[in-house]
Amino acid sequence: MNRAKLVMGIYALAAVLAMCAIGYSVALGSWFGILAGIVATCVVFMTAFKMKRKFREQGLL
Repeated sequence: MNRAKLVMGIYALAAVLAMCAIGYSVALGSWFGILAGIVATCVVFMTAFKMKRKFREQGLL
């Protein structure tokens, strides 16, 4: 398993945890937590897609 796939796996885990944070915040009724979870999910997805494009350009994926 090369380093690029490990990095993408970590990004996938971070995205799952960010989405779980949204659900946990909904259960608690915390509006701040819901918004923070949505922002975290968007940030993780954006950085993961940028990294994936960089890995493809380098021929690692």
